[in-house]
Amino acid sequence: MKKELRKAVIAGNWKMNNTPAQTTALINEMKPLVADADCEVVLCVPYIDIPAAVEAAKGSNIKIGAENVHFKASGAYTGEVSTDMLKEAGVEYVVIGHSERRTYFGETDQTVNLRSLAALNAGLKAIICVGETLEQRELGYTETLLKFQTKMALTNVKPEQLKNVIIAYEPVWAIGTGVTATADQADEGNGFVRAAIAEAYGADLAETVTVQYGGSMNAKNAEELVSKVNVDGGLIGGASLKAQDFSVIVKAASK
Repeated sequence: MKKELRKAVIAGNWKMNNTPAQTTALINEMKPLVADADCEVVLCVPYIDIPAAVEAAKGSNIKIGAENVHFKASGAYTGEVSTDMLKEAGVEYVVIGHSERRTYFGETDQTVNLRSLAALNAGLKAIICVGETLEQRELGYTETLLKFQTKMALTNVKPEQLKNVIIAYEPVWAIGTGVTATADQADEGNGFVRAAIAEAYGADLAETVTVQYGGSMNAKNAEELVSKVNVDGGLIGGASLKAQDFSVIVKAASK
């Protein structure tokens, strides 16, 4: 991490877990454990949990995010949620383009870009996910793919909007598998992302963008991962559902 240049962010991605009552209980357990964090602390929760999460997080340093957003303001898009809905509910962050959205729900590089633009134009902070499959890595396409996905996601994003952009490098082969990229692999992948931003916006601006690592970051490996120069925090899956584990990761990013 280079905290003198960019913000370190630890964001939990709860996926399809926790009822509103469980949300309240978990955030109340987390609050004292992360109160002294020297990094941004975010919890991205299912839509149904947002009101409970916002209420439970009041007065704390925990920010609340959503796990997806649609690119239209309204319309016949059953099951989707707009930027206005999220903002009025108290959401500040939104995850876009997670590999599970791409794999199971037809998300494409084009829709990731549209959702990102909608979020940024509405003043939300976008956590945009990129990552390669194991087959793509073995074929040697990691750099090419990460640069392509990053540039596609940022198409028509204005330089001044990059302050609200976080890119999360999540190798698909390391999500929910228990397999984690080595710290050097994570740093390399994040470096490819930063290089893509530099190619599009210049090296100076690229150095200010937070690039997270996601993909089975946990309490045991977080300190080594965030020690790398290009790893500015993490997008945390399973470990964000356990208050103690999540707090250990936050503490690692606060050093």
